[in-house]
Amino acid sequence: MSKRNLIIIAAVGFTIGIFLYFSKSASLKTIFQGKTSTPAASQPAEHQGHTPESGQQQTQPQAQEAPQEQQEPPTIEIPPDKQQLIGVKTVAVSVKPLQKIIRTVGRIEYDERRLATVNTKFEGWIEKLHIDYTGKYVKKGDPLAEIYSPELFATQQEFINVIKWAKQGKEIKNERMSGLLSKDAEAIIEAAKQRLKLWDITDSQIKKIEETGKPVRTLTIYSPVNGYIVQKAALQGMRLMPGEKLFDVADLSTVWVVSDIYEYELPLIKTGQRANISLSYFPGKEFSSAIDYVYPTLAGETRTAKVRFTISNPGGQLKPQMFTTVEIKINLGNKLAIPEDAIIDTGTRQIVYVDKGEGYFEPREVMLGMRAEGLREVTMGLKAGEKVVSSATFLIDSEAKLKNVAPLGGHKH
Repeated sequence: MSKRNLIIIAAVGFTIGIFLYFSKSASLKTIFQGKTSTPAASQPAEHQGHTPESGQQQTQPQAQEAPQEQQEPPTIEIPPDKQQLIGVKTVAVSVKPLQKIIRTVGRIEYDERRLATVNTKFEGWIEKLHIDYTGKYVKKGDPLAEIYSPELFATQQEFINVIKWAKQGKEIKNERMSGLLSKDAEAIIEAAKQRLKLWDITDSQIKKIEETGKPVRTLTIYSPVNGYIVQKAALQGMRLMPGEKLFDVADLSTVWVVSDIYEYELPLIKTGQRANISLSYFPGKEFSSAIDYVYPTLAGETRTAKVRFTISNPGGQLKPQMFTTVEIKINLGNKLAIPEDAIIDTGTRQIVYVDKGEGYFEPREVMLGMRAEGLREVTMGLKAGEKVVSSATFLIDSEAKLKNVAPLGGHKH
């Protein structure tokens, strides 16, 4: 091949290479510009500003959306024939007087205000015991025991000697001396009497000692009240010390009934509220009494507080530790209420189904107040005149869950 031909072929190849190079560069540039312009086109109108084509400013949309329409409460449809099949019943929500009855048990206890104890203020020995068993009935002033006390005997002897000294002083002819001795003797006699009285010696016993001029070997102690001997520590011949208890006497003409009230019921309990008290031992008989005291402490094991009633017991038929049934009726006033059967308690909220008519029922969350004999107070979520389902509530609730129908959040006022 000639040199000229080689030059021509090289020139043609160079020309074709340059053409291909510039064609490829232009193509890549077009692709790159297309990719970079795509995000700008996809940006919201409020971020675009002016478009490159027209150079005109785009209209900004309103920053705030129009307020949404009120959301319709969800409902579930139960055809009338199906309602009849499952036994659906409705009841009107209304304001009615509520009365709560608290039923509890009680125990008969001694009236602590009518308990008395018998003891002595001196040392001695029991020589004779008139009460020899527990449970015996005694009247006020009945003898209980006779006690010999050397200390008491010596005090009586001193009292007798002072009386003799006073009589001898009156026989002195010197009037001045006689008057002084008589005055001193009277002061000493009065001090001796007071000492005997402080030892619980009665005026009649002191008068007897003064009249006879002889000390009494044993002192008789008497019952301070009418009642039953409920505790007897005294024994024949035993030695006793000052303050040692000999007998406990209980007057059972009135008794206490002490009942337990649960912690959540305490806000309803007040002194003066009436209660009916009955016993299984006396069928058909009821005692009426009022709460006269609410104890200030709570039992940690049972979470109950004690309330007290006082009952008259003239025949002695009511005996301590008998069990009783107590009913306290409390008027709660007029409240908006529905039956408890109408409420489905999920543990975190309470739901009722409101009859909207034509077979539609709306699940609605409510807030509840006090319980009262099968009724619940409604504090929020319903109004008087609305109808709620009171029977077959759980069947409707199951149907609502299957259809994913739930009450709106929050409470409807």
